[in-house]
Amino acid sequence: MMSRRSLVSFGLLLLATLTAWAHTYHASIMELHYNPAKQQLEVSLKVFSDDFEKALSAGQPGAISLDQSPKPQVTALVTALLRRSVLFGTKPGEVLPIQFIGIQKETDAHWLYFAVKLAKPVNGIYLRYSLLEDTFPDQMNIVNVEANGKKQSALFKDGDESQKLTW
Repeated sequence: MMSRRSLVSFGLLLLATLTAWAHTYHASIMELHYNPAKQQLEVSLKVFSDDFEKALSAGQPGAISLDQSPKPQVTALVTALLRRSVLFGTKPGEVLPIQFIGIQKETDAHWLYFAVKLAKPVNGIYLRYSLLEDTFPDQMNIVNVEANGKKQSALFKDGDESQKLTW
């Protein structure tokens, strides 16, 4: 795993480069917070709007817009995509259900919010994070974890989509 400082620096540099060069690279950033009082993972996921809309539109009769397509359709497609490409478990092979909360727009990106309920307190999770890799083979997915007062970061990419994160 990369050090948090290195990964944060890399992420900031990557975002600046992406903005300047309009998607020469493809990336998402996940902020993952473990809430032991509620026994859940609280997730904020930043995606570039055009990249995410391209993935949502795959297999659909028309292009999907996060802002203009009917909200129930967008919610269903976003939830389905997350359930296929962002998989949490407390043991290998387990897939815990995602509870989608909502979407918030930024200039050229959207934040996706969801939670994952846990049956008991945990000291780590298994995460398979392959978001947008089917659409963009160069996709890099960064995770910043905050749990039990500890912060760490991890990079997920093609060939390295599954990791155990411990705290």
